[in-house]
Amino acid sequence: MATPLKTRISAPRSNDNVVNGIKYNRSNSKRNNFEMLAWLFMRVSGVILVVLIFGHLFVNLMMGEGVHRIDFGFVGGKWANPFWQVWDAVLLWLAMLHGTNGIRTIIMDYAEKDSTRFWLKLILFLAAAFVLLVGTLVIFTFSPCPTGSPAELLPSFCPAP
Repeated sequence: MATPLKTRISAPRSNDNVVNGIKYNRSNSKRNNFEMLAWLFMRVSGVILVVLIFGHLFVNLMMGEGVHRIDFGFVGGKWANPFWQVWDAVLLWLAMLHGTNGIRTIIMDYAEKDSTRFWLKLILFLAAAFVLLVGTLVIFTFSPCPTGSPAELLPSFCPAP
């Protein structure tokens, strides 16, 4: 039967720690709080996302005719209101940042080599930035009433040309 390893750890407030006979020096410099803030962001954004998602689902699927009324005109009418533009933009931004942070954490946990971690995170951040840029542009520049279109093709809420 093997004897358990004896570990001597010095007092938490001392500057020199010894673990299994190896001496580690604890620096007194300020620590980076990025990971703690990322952890906190995941909890706060998760709660906000639940509210935004259920509000989005309720308005789109439960009110009126439900899923059968979702078409170009429905989305165009919804995004004609600045409230829904901001709602969907906040939903897009929080969901993308929340998901990107989650994938970043997975990359940090499972990618063993620094170079692999670097390239995976670079691809992740570029993809997230692209989706955020294009999604935000679509939400705020979408025009359901394009000028010069025939009146019979325009949604009912568009002014007559």
